[in-house]
Amino acid sequence: MASDLRLCEITPENLDAALGVRVRADQEHRVAPVVKSLAEAYVHPGVAWPRLIVDGDRTVGFLMAFFDIDWTGDGTDHRSGLWRLNIAEGEQGRGYGRFAVRAVADELRRRGRTRFHVTWHPGPTGPEGFYLGLGFRPTGETSGTDAVGELVLT
Repeated sequence: MASDLRLCEITPENLDAALGVRVRADQEHRVAPVVKSLAEAYVHPGVAWPRLIVDGDRTVGFLMAFFDIDWTGDGTDHRSGLWRLNIAEGEQGRGYGRFAVRAVADELRRRGRTRFHVTWHPGPTGPEGFYLGLGFRPTGETSGTDAVGELVLT
């Protein structure tokens, strides 16, 4: 990875780069496209935190974190974590996903959060191993058909 790896806000100048992030064809059913994430960010201002993952001058991925979402819908369980992670086809396996998860963890800590939640599509070809390898543990819950994982931040 280059030393110029960073997260960038989505702006009018980089919107096309964001919309151009595409995962591998065999992953498209597991993660929503960036355009859906940006629409969700628009209708959830203050909760959604969309960012481009940039290496030097190349856009290599997209993430969207969430802060203090009402998880159960009844006001009793507010959570923060990673909503989406799209690493571009051809850029996977280079550490960009690990960088993105660590960057979200850093932002959560900065905001005073102590728990980091994520969901993933279950199954042998899904990203469960990736998240478990980063220290997430399954909670036993589901969100729709996705498994829910949690990482305690220290």
